This record gives sequence, structure tokens and C-alpha cells, in this order.
Amino acid sequence: MGNKGQTLQTFRNLYKEIKSGQLNKPVYYLHGDEMFLIDLIQDEIEKILPPGEKDFNFDLLYAGETSPDQVLNIAGSFPMMAERRIVIVRDFLKFDEPPDGNRCIEFLEYLKQPNPSTTLCIIDRKIPDKRRELGKYINSKDAKSHIEVHDFPSIPESELTDWVINWAKYTHDRKISVNAAQLLSHLVGQDLKLLSTEIEKLCTFVDSKELIDDSHVKNITESYREYNVFELKEAVISRNLDKSLMIAEQMLLKSNNSTGELFKTVGFFYSVFSNIWQICRFREKGLSKTQIQEQIGEKRTYFFNKQFKEASNFHLSEMSNIFEALLDTDRSLKGFSTMDNPTIFFLLIKRIVG
Repeated sequence: MGNKGQTLQTFRNLYKEIKSGQLNKPVYYLHGDEMFLIDLIQDEIEKILPPGEKDFNFDLLYAGETSPDQVLNIAGSFPMMAERRIVIVRDFLKFDEPPDGNRCIEFLEYLKQPNPSTTLCIIDRKIPDKRRELGKYINSKDAKSHIEVHDFPSIPESELTDWVINWAKYTHDRKISVNAAQLLSHLVGQDLKLLSTEIEKLCTFVDSKELIDDSHVKNITESYREYNVFELKEAVISRNLDKSLMIAEQMLLKSNNSTGELFKTVGFFYSVFSNIWQICRFREKGLSKTQIQEQIGEKRTYFFNKQFKEASNFHLSEMSNIFEALLDTDRSLKGFSTMDNPTIFFLLIKRIVG
């Protein structure tokens, strides 16, 4: 199931709710792989209490360092000289780990009747098993009146470009071009914390009246590498072998011949040529440009025009050899070859460019 925009929208809604002081439920269960966003939510929950009240009414606890009894005693007690007590429990499911094990169930009775003057925030990467009693209850209709469950799944790599554009708009009210967002997401990867840091740099150092473009990204992120996979793609697509090999060599030097980086690049080129293959296939059938765009389902005309132009440099008859080259490279990187990484990479480029 795709989660396009889901994680960011979940964050926005809850963040806005907390900022306005509208913590309407006594229990919040935050889970998912995107801990960067969960940490930001936690920071805002902590800010709800004024400094004078926080000293006596705020507790940050870790399941690996405390017991269910201690958490429940604190959550069940009344706040001191304040209207609210806040208790945050991280790594919640560690209560089910050995040597004690199966201690999350001790929270069941509290969750059925939570202390209305306490906000209990439970954090973990996962939610309790829905087949077991605690998991069943947390996900039941009865629980919805006093427990909010929010899932923060990781952002798929294919959606990082949109996430960068949306995050720049949401956090700094700035516009970043599609090319710039795509370049930044590839250079940085799926680490949202690092991505947000780089976005903040861009929004700080680029004049507020300017659209942030790929030249700004290159200037800000020059420490990552001198050349990137998008520049390599442009050289390969234009079938400029000398430039392609030069860029590939620089990329290898910057990445220290990282096998993981090469796997990522092979995957990128597989995606690129999958699009080219589709366009070539439909073009061979005699479909018009408009018909091809409809068949592919790419509604963004800018993206499609770029893909269509790239495909014009290749013929359908070449596609099987290109995919065979990508498959051979994948196998070689996995150890089915005596060649070193640079040789494997250069051979791939030569086979694609022709």
C-alpha cells in the first residue's frame, strides 16, 4: 500500500494539535520507522508544560531502564500544582523482552481507564501484536475514545522528492524546484533528519526571493561528492562515453568504491531504463506522444517530456542488451565475478552507451 503524503500529513495534523494545546486524549501511541518525525512530536509534547510545572510533572522513561509498575504509578498519580502530568515511555515493547517478558499486558487496565489528568505518550517502532489482548484493545472501537494511535512509516525512496518539496514549504514556506529536490534526496538519502538539516541550510543561505534550484543544492552539498548519479545519467543518456566514464570514476573515488553505492546506482538506472523501455515499446507500436503519456500514466507533463526526450536516444531493440547488462552488474556486485568494483561499473557504462 502506498503512503504518498501519509506520513507528513499525519505529522502535520498531530503537530498542529499539540502546538495549539489541544491534546484531547489521555493516551497517545506513536509508532513507525520514521523516528525523526516522532522525536519532533515528542519535543512539542514536552513543551506543553511551562518550566515551573515541568520539574514535578514530566517524566521521560525508557522501557529498558524502568518497570511497568514504576510507569503506572507515575501515570496514575495526580499532578503537583498543575492541571496536567506528562509521561513519555520510549521503547515500550522492550517490556515484553526477556528475562521478564510479556509485561506490556500490565498496561491493559490502565489503558482502559487512564488517568484524565495525565497525558501518557507511548513510543516504539511497532505496535503490540493485534492478535494478543493488548494489541486487540488498542485497536478496538472502545479504545478510540481515549487512545490515539499514529503510524509514521518510513518515506519510500520514490517519494523523497515530493517530501523535500513539501517539507521546505511546510517548515520554511520556501519553494524548491523538482530537479533540486530530486538531487538533494539522492545525495542525502532517506535520512529525514539529515535531509531537514540540508533543507534548512538551503532556506537560510539562498535569498528568500529565489526559487531554490539544483545549482544551490550543489553548492550547499558539495561535501557529499563532486559528481552525482543524475549527472552520470545525463552523460549516459546522451551516449557520451568519455564523459560518462570520467563522472563514474569521480563517483567511485568519492564513495571509496562502495558496493552499496553501486547497487543503488544500478537500481536507479534500472528505473530509468524501465521508463525508456515502455516509451520505446509504445512508440514502436505507432502510438502518438499523447497516447504514450496516457498509457504510462504519467500526469506530470514536465516529467514525461523529459523521459520522452531521453527515450529518443534509444531503440527498442537495444533494451534487452541494456537490461542484461544491468542484471550482469547486479550479479557481479553480489560476488559472482572476479572483477573489482570499478571494472564492473565501467563495463556497465560501456555496454549501455554502446
